[in-house]
Amino acid sequence: MPSTKQFQVTFDCAEPERLARFWCEVLGYVVPPPPEPFATWDDYRRSQPPERQDSWFTCTDPSGVGPRLFFQRVPEGKAVKNRVHLDVRVGTGLVGEERLAALEAERARLEPLGAVHVQTPYDGHDACIPMLDIEGNEFCID
Repeated sequence: MPSTKQFQVTFDCAEPERLARFWCEVLGYVVPPPPEPFATWDDYRRSQPPERQDSWFTCTDPSGVGPRLFFQRVPEGKAVKNRVHLDVRVGTGLVGEERLAALEAERARLEPLGAVHVQTPYDGHDACIPMLDIEGNEFCID
């Protein structure tokens, strides 16, 4: 049986484009070109029936290494904690105060984008900073 080579991460959300653009800023991802034969995303959007307009959006890793992120509008709001979340890895290989400083610097970069700081558990050696994105989805700075 062949192994899976690619996957995407799908977010259920209220505002797909807004959330996708937030994650582009967080991860350094980009908005891909619109589907053929459309010159712009606005052209594509206008071609859709009203009920499908703004129903999804996507972003991709410009290096092609990370997974595609897909954002789909759903009618219900977020009600409970995520069962899956992203870890934004900025402190890999760092320990102690050096790790905490790297994580705190990333937290400071993300808060003006609309991310919400939940807490900063730190035991003197290791740290991970739980955050909320602009729609309340949990993620961690790790």
